Amino acid sequence: MRFILRISIAVVAVVVFAAAAGTIVPRPLFALDRSGSSAETRRILLLSNPIHTDIAIPLDEETRADYAFLEASGIPITDPVAQWLVLGWGGRAFYLETPTWSDLKPMPVFRALTIDRSVMHVDVTGSIDETHPAIRSFNLPPAEFQTLSNFIKASFVRDRGEIVAIPDAGYGVYDQFFEAHGSFNALLGCNTWTAQALRSAGIRTGWWNPLPQTLGLSLRLFN
Repeated sequence: MRFILRISIAVVAVVVFAAAAGTIVPRPLFALDRSGSSAETRRILLLSNPIHTDIAIPLDEETRADYAFLEASGIPITDPVAQWLVLGWGGRAFYLETPTWSDLKPMPVFRALTIDRSVMHVDVTGSIDETHPAIRSFNLPPAEFQTLSNFIKASFVRDRGEIVAIPDAGYGVYDQFFEAHGSFNALLGCNTWTAQALRSAGIRTGWWNPLPQTLGLSLRLFN
């Protein structure tokens, strides 16, 4: 019993150390030179809750055209009331079966802690209060914004060129789940996907950010 306890304490210590090091060690190590960047910028938002992060991009003429493939799957991106497109990546079982904490069940938790298939979740929303402490904004040069958008679009699985919607899967009227590339686990989860997406746009994160809290801290440290 003491041996098992020592092993458990050691594992916890390693995970805590890795999360701390992953937060304070930047990725990439050195900041990019943006002296030649365009003065024009595109705004994105990082939306956080205690366990998950999403990326919101503004819906305008350009992005509505870029994401027109979502309209056929029931995402009303052309609705004039819709101002933001909200996208996130996560584990299939936990994401689909746990819309609220009251819906928490053992099997989705087990799948999230081991290995699960992944899905993309897409929603639209109206105005967002950017002063909320769970929301962080970034202004990206057009090229970096497009790189981020390309990363997000590449996360969707496509069958004969079309994204693959998961039937009858969604939290509300306007959102939808889609098949996604990659496997989900506790070490490489939704927040590490978000961090990778942000890095694709030149935003520095920590080396490993499995939690919204560690990702948020690394963003404050390095940007």
